[in-house]
Amino acid sequence: MDYLKTVVPSQLLSERGSNLVVINPGSANIRIGLASQDTPLNIAHCIARHTTQVPRRNVQDQLLNSQVSTTQYMEREKAYDTIASFLKIPFLDEEVANNSYPRKMGRVDGYNPQNSRKEPAFDWTDVYEKDPSSSSSLESSENKGTNSEALGQLEDENTKEVGSSNRKYKKVIFGEEAQKISPMAPYTLRRPIRRGHLNISQHYPMQQVLEDVHAIWDFILTEKLHIPLRERNMYAAMLVVPETFDSREIKELLSIVLRDLRFSSAVVHQEGLAAAFGNGLSTACVVKMGAQVTSVICIEDGVALPTTEKTLPFGGEDISRCFLWTQRHHQTWPQIRTDMFAKPIDLLMLNRLKESYCEIKEGELDAVGIVHSYEDGLPAGSHKTRLTALNVPPMGLFFPMLLVPDAYPPPPSVWFRDYEDMLEDTWHMEFPRRPEMPDGMYPSMNVGYPMWDTYPVFAAKPKKEEKVGLAEAITSSILSTGRIDLQRKLFCSIQLVGGVALTRGLVPAVEERVLHTIPSNEAIDTVEVLQPRANPMFVSWKGGAILGILDFGRDAWIHRDDWIRNGIHIGSGRKYKDSYFLQAQAMCYINS
Repeated sequence: MDYLKTVVPSQLLSERGSNLVVINPGSANIRIGLASQDTPLNIAHCIARHTTQVPRRNVQDQLLNSQVSTTQYMEREKAYDTIASFLKIPFLDEEVANNSYPRKMGRVDGYNPQNSRKEPAFDWTDVYEKDPSSSSSLESSENKGTNSEALGQLEDENTKEVGSSNRKYKKVIFGEEAQKISPMAPYTLRRPIRRGHLNISQHYPMQQVLEDVHAIWDFILTEKLHIPLRERNMYAAMLVVPETFDSREIKELLSIVLRDLRFSSAVVHQEGLAAAFGNGLSTACVVKMGAQVTSVICIEDGVALPTTEKTLPFGGEDISRCFLWTQRHHQTWPQIRTDMFAKPIDLLMLNRLKESYCEIKEGELDAVGIVHSYEDGLPAGSHKTRLTALNVPPMGLFFPMLLVPDAYPPPPSVWFRDYEDMLEDTWHMEFPRRPEMPDGMYPSMNVGYPMWDTYPVFAAKPKKEEKVGLAEAITSSILSTGRIDLQRKLFCSIQLVGGVALTRGLVPAVEERVLHTIPSNEAIDTVEVLQPRANPMFVSWKGGAILGILDFGRDAWIHRDDWIRNGIHIGSGRKYKDSYFLQAQAMCYINS
């Protein structure tokens, strides 16, 4: 404690963070870096592997039910009209643009239309390995970006004989480059984490999922952080995992970190608690809004309250899909083939348009933007168009029927058979186990979190918070604490983290919607969203770095040899310890 009182924070980060790697995996992106760094690397959490299989799938991402049913379509239209009444804009069926009066053209505050014209389109990824012995003319043509002509001939069996006899396909491509591969190229894109869980299905077996996680993380460590395999025994790893992960998923990731990536030791913390520490808070209601999942959990005096956890199956990518649907419904989208499922590069474009133009504010919100079309193997085309109703898609956070999340098939039944218990007994005292199984069906089995309950195939056990909006989830989470003093404190300490938290106008919208959602019989009249001290996208990662640096005792850390030799067994001396209970010196330091 004397050391903590005298040490300079920058010195502490430098001394203890230089050999600590903080890994914060998400459904769309992974944030990873040394704890001594100010910001982590933010890399798309996907991998594309070369394949010779015929027929092949461009995206190996389960059988997505991207078609909207009649009932869902009617609910979506109803949600749009409800939002329109709040925003004071025309209803969906009102043809204002064509008949009543000319729509006033405006632009999003802070957005410069001239920058839109200069904003470059995404380029197709060069899928060939670099050949140092190739001729200078070939290198010149590559530098000029003429490889698009070659991409258009990928299906020709004689491609390699025409002008590219010495060229070979890359075996694997990672990150955003994997998302920009032409659909005609012989590659299959995989996303190992989807909707807050490992993306396991009959089309994407568990072994492939884990191999892809290992390959992505190993690539980042080696090529981006320059930590080769032979030196990793000098580094420790901090895993900052989403609240949606269950015990078995955490164990599989720990095995990758310790056994495959060969870190000397590792520990796991949850995103909600890490986010609170990243913003220097000891008590807060943390709302993590990622690309595919939104989660809410309350923190009191550095302790996460598991009974307050709420999980909503939508995020930033759903807002992007809604943005595309809105433009097509209003017939403002160009006549181009935009398919964010079959062409991941279209998802990149939609995400960028959403981030540039969408915000929450009253009144009609239109803008002139540049939409790019990406046809197979051809250079991107540019289309100047009028984008309308730009304040509607982000309001889907409060009215989720507007978003219509895609459906997923169930995972293999064997996935649920987890014979080991990673969680502390104190956790189970607050969070109920699943019902005991019948005789002969592993009565001692426990899977921790009720995994996969967010998937529509489990209609017999729907989670109550699934179909509610963000304001209802926050209110329900805070009121479940049951203490008026804590409730008042939490309603004034709401913390928004994740990429969606950067949406302009979201903070006042959350304050207003939550305040109106609180029942009238509750003695609460103030709601406040705290301003972040760091980039909301990286605050959970930064909190993980702080927790790792301040954990001097490291009693909960698991060493590589122990993990490989013994794993985790009920009743053993060393069990996995969750991050709900922190050492006193960490709280002392963070509050000083």
